[in-house]
Amino acid sequence: MTSEPNATLSPYRRIDRADWARLAADLDQPLTETEVVELRGLGDRLDLDEVREVYLPLSRLLSLYATSTKRLGAATSTFLKEDDDTTPFVIGVAGSVAVGKSTIARLLRELVSRWPDTPRVELVTTDGFLYPNAELERRGLMERKGFPESYDRRALVEFLTEVKSGAPEARAPFYSHIRYDIVPDATVVVRRPDVVIVEGLNVLQPPPVPNDVAVSDLFDFSIYVDADPDHIAQWYIDRFLALRKGAFTNPTSYFNVFAHLTDDEARTTALGYWNEINMPNLVENVMPTKHRATLVLNKGLDHAVEHVELRKL
Repeated sequence: MTSEPNATLSPYRRIDRADWARLAADLDQPLTETEVVELRGLGDRLDLDEVREVYLPLSRLLSLYATSTKRLGAATSTFLKEDDDTTPFVIGVAGSVAVGKSTIARLLRELVSRWPDTPRVELVTTDGFLYPNAELERRGLMERKGFPESYDRRALVEFLTEVKSGAPEARAPFYSHIRYDIVPDATVVVRRPDVVIVEGLNVLQPPPVPNDVAVSDLFDFSIYVDADPDHIAQWYIDRFLALRKGAFTNPTSYFNVFAHLTDDEARTTALGYWNEINMPNLVENVMPTKHRATLVLNKGLDHAVEHVELRKL
């Protein structure tokens, strides 16, 4: 007979919000309220308390990981009798559309850069590695934009390989959310910073075929932003309504056609996109990668992080 595995066993430490917040008790708040507002995305309810209690200790942990990795790299170079050539520390941030991962990535870029050992931090989003709309149209993938097959995964792996190989410079394509497309001849340039943050839906995906390289193989640390799908659906609809009165009013916006919808029409349209595209992508491709993360941030209905799960070493 075989016994059932112990339900309490887990490769993660679960840390409740109050206990996690105590880790920042002796840390100074480096951001002003104005800076937090500027970093906050549509629909996010990020405030100074959330920064101090959740993201400040997280930024310190990330800086410690980066510094320790750099020291290990230096020790390895000494052992091999080579010059120290430690490469940037790469952090992946994954999660659903509308879960707040972009705000978290921007916030961590600011916070991690305030620690003395990691002053140079760059942020790259995987939106830049989506195929251009013309190519998506050619492949019949415009309705699956955001699904794994809509990305030039090979180009993303090559970019991160350059970063982790210590290349003096690595270039990523630039994506415009106004145009909803790649901008030709525009690039994001990364020149060997201390830390590179890579944010995107599918960054924790396993490789599509055996013996291939996963994007996450090139990460030193990864974060998954988690929440109840019903909550995320509401955040997505709320964000769509806010964009309808904001960015969608720009006549050059790809989504300008939605600017004049009534509230009911906008909710119906947003719910349709959620049910037909974003929810299936979340269930089929994003949620199954959660267990691959080093750390999981679990959000409640109000967007506040309720507890943290940190993988044991």
